[in-house]
Amino acid sequence: MSESLPVATIRTQVTVPLRFSDGYATTARLHTFDGLVDGREHLAFALGEGHGTVERGGAVPLVRPHSECLTGDVFGSQRCDCGPQLREAVQRIAEVGGYLLYLRQEGRGIGLYAKLDAYALQDAGLDTYEANVALGHEEDERDYSVAAQMLAALGVGPIAVLSNNPEKTEQLGRLGVTVTEQVPTGIFLSPANADYLAAKASRAARAADLPFVR
Repeated sequence: MSESLPVATIRTQVTVPLRFSDGYATTARLHTFDGLVDGREHLAFALGEGHGTVERGGAVPLVRPHSECLTGDVFGSQRCDCGPQLREAVQRIAEVGGYLLYLRQEGRGIGLYAKLDAYALQDAGLDTYEANVALGHEEDERDYSVAAQMLAALGVGPIAVLSNNPEKTEQLGRLGVTVTEQVPTGIFLSPANADYLAAKASRAARAADLPFVR
């Protein structure tokens, strides 16, 4: 049974040219919203042609729900794979049409300062999920209710989800979003994030109750 959510509306639309440090460039149509359940300032980046909206009757759009990571997305931290995943997602979505939903859920929803506290615990031997629990949080506190609201406000029907995390697909389905496919992202391994990626893979495999091969 899907969960009922309040209706959100589009507040502003503006076209923004994007350019990444490796020289890749594209153009996005940014959307802001009113009525999101958590009151935060989440963004939807419409990329490519034919975003698959109900009104336009296009193909199923590729959608990446991407949780904010200041250290990785902005400063290029090697402790995670967030920055490379963001860069990959923008290009892949621009090629086929769809949306990048930039969600203000730093540190798996625990916030920036708490995420850095968790880093300190990881340096002492805990993995990323154990560190969150040691700080009194859930392993992962991200909630994709706003993502479902944003897609509804954009008039999007069925989607393909760009993610290796089956929990995103499960949550979106429970929230009434029809997911036709889960499309895997690349694996961006470095010496600094090997343990982090191993922990993510293990948890995703448990969540899906099958080997993490996607």
